[in-house]
Parts: sequence; structure tokens; C-alpha cells
Amino acid sequence: MGRDTVDRYVEAGGSWRPFWFVAGAFGVFLVLDALLPGRDIPPLFWLVAAVAVLGAVAVGCLAARRIWTVRVGADGLSVGRELVAFADIDIEHLRAVDSGVDAGAPVLGGGWSLPRGRTGLPLKLGDGRNFLVPTRDPAPLYEALMLRLGDTRPDTPDRPPGSQGTLGR
Repeated sequence: MGRDTVDRYVEAGGSWRPFWFVAGAFGVFLVLDALLPGRDIPPLFWLVAAVAVLGAVAVGCLAARRIWTVRVGADGLSVGRELVAFADIDIEHLRAVDSGVDAGAPVLGGGWSLPRGRTGLPLKLGDGRNFLVPTRDPAPLYEALMLRLGDTRPDTPDRPPGSQGTLGR
């Protein structure tokens, strides 16, 4: 998939917040170890534990960001490595979808079920297959898809905003 220079919609699949939380906890434990009386824990143990635990948390954060990031760009709709071209999306079905989950539909991007904290935006392809797009906020994703697919609102001109250059071509 070629990365376009400007994505119309990007929803990060994960955050670095757990990493920084664990790093802060390690800092607190290190300060407590230094301040409290008694035998100190050897610095080599602190180093090995910090690298191991923070490394595992960082891998989890990075994996979530790569696997579950939702993007609407020039190439199509992508979730992680999976890409759906705009030409393959059934726009009539998308227009009819208000909200809700298509029970039993596979999750775009893989996985058995929607990730925790995500809602599924039902998506039907032209060949009849159904998918759920995992998103935290389906309304902006829906709007980005509708704008990209050329849907106009009653109060907009013939084409959606951004479809014309500055010279009107």
C-alpha cells in the first residue's frame, strides 16, 4: 500500500499511555527503593526489569497502533494492513447504515471480535461480503467515507469540498 501524503481521516489504533504509566510506576518504585531503609535492590536488577517490562509494554502499544489504525486516504479504507478500495464499497448500503453491528461479520484488520472500546461500522462490499470496521467514533469515519465516495449533502454544490483544485479543475 502506497502511503498518500494527506490522509483524510486517521484514527490511531492505540496509545502510548500504558507505556508512560508503567515507566512512571518504575520511577516511583526506584525512588522508594532509594529512600526506604533496608537493603537496596541491585541496579543491574532494576535495569534488566525496566528493559524487560517496558520493552513488553512498548511492543504491545506499537502492535496496537499498527494493527488497529483506521485510515481513509487516497488508496482506500485501511485497517492495519488490510485495504479496501473505494470502488469495492457498496455506497448504497453505507448510506442506509445508521449505526449498529452486523452480527457475525468478520472484523476488517483481522481478529475474532472487535477490540475493547471499539464499535463496528458495518461495511458491505460490491461482491456481497460484509465487514465491521473497528472504530472508537463511527460518526467521523462515516463522514470521511461519504465525502471520499462522492456523496454530497443537500447544502453542498455538485462535488464534495476538496474535490476541485484552486483553479476549479
